[in-house]
Amino acid sequence: MKKERFSISNLAAELGITSRSIRFYEEKGLLHPGRTQGNQRVYTSKDRARLKLILRGKRFGYTLDEIAKMIGLADVDVNEIDQIRSALSYGDKKLKEIAQRLKELKTLETDMRDVREKLIRRLETLERKKSDV
Repeated sequence: MKKERFSISNLAAELGITSRSIRFYEEKGLLHPGRTQGNQRVYTSKDRARLKLILRGKRFGYTLDEIAKMIGLADVDVNEIDQIRSALSYGDKKLKEIAQRLKELKTLETDMRDVREKLIRRLETLERKKSDV
């Protein structure tokens, strides 16, 4: 059975990122593609799946160090149980941060609505005074 292989440009196009981004993740030790005899990068399905996990982690706001720990790249001896526990721990932390941001945004929204109402009332008062003149 032949392994599926991808070039850096294939992966970049498929995932909507630049080849430079993929090389950056490689430089950071998150990806380890093979090489052809001509020294071109060759990615496997496993590399592709790992890259998708990296991109998902970035979208969720994780640092590259956190992503590395969650997908088991920082520690060679990490097993699936440890990976899941790590991902849950980082996820719980991120959810707390999101909850705090939502609370702050709700407070900001309330404050802005209050100011808006005061400005509307003031504008109405000024326009009434102007029309009375």
